[in-house]
Amino acid sequence: MVKLYVEGGGDSGALKTECRKGFTQFITKAGIVKRPRVIACGSRRDAYESYCTAIQNGDAAFLLVDSEEPIDASNQNGKPDEWTPWRHLKNRAGDSWDKPHTVADTDCHLMTQVMESWFIADRKALKNFFGAEFKEDKLPPAKSPTEDLRKKAIYDSLRDSTRLCKNKGEYGKGSHSFKILSDIDPISVTTASPWAKRFIDELKKKMDP
Repeated sequence: MVKLYVEGGGDSGALKTECRKGFTQFITKAGIVKRPRVIACGSRRDAYESYCTAIQNGDAAFLLVDSEEPIDASNQNGKPDEWTPWRHLKNRAGDSWDKPHTVADTDCHLMTQVMESWFIADRKALKNFFGAEFKEDKLPPAKSPTEDLRKKAIYDSLRDSTRLCKNKGEYGKGSHSFKILSDIDPISVTTASPWAKRFIDELKKKMDP
């Protein structure tokens, strides 16, 4: 069984269940037949440490975390399967994570710059989720490259676009994030996000060769 260690779910058992369901649904809709077992780890540090423990135990595993910051162009040279997310995580202040010796860069994946970047890529899903009071014009311009959007700008835009939504309420990470993840269209996300496409492509290679 291949395991996918993801950042998300906090310290709540219920939220971790929603996190697992959200990522599993997204992966299923992306057309991956033999799916990995999703492990919701809470913090990014816990995701990394749990992943490292799994590798030490000889498990087949992937790691998926936010990049948190822009990824330097030097880590995106060549084809996507030649990109170096581990170097990004090693060089990022606050992480400084070492790559386990036995794993490849294609076993590490980044949501650039946060998971909510994927939501911005599917505005139709956001409108359907929040309803008629959702203000799409409060989101960054549609032509903005999704992966260039900073974390604060994404959170601010989701807050502002949902402020008047009486049914679902203003966007809250715990209240809404993994429900939206279940709803978004993987094609819209992978079209807007090269790193998301890399994630799905590498999963397909591993799970459905």
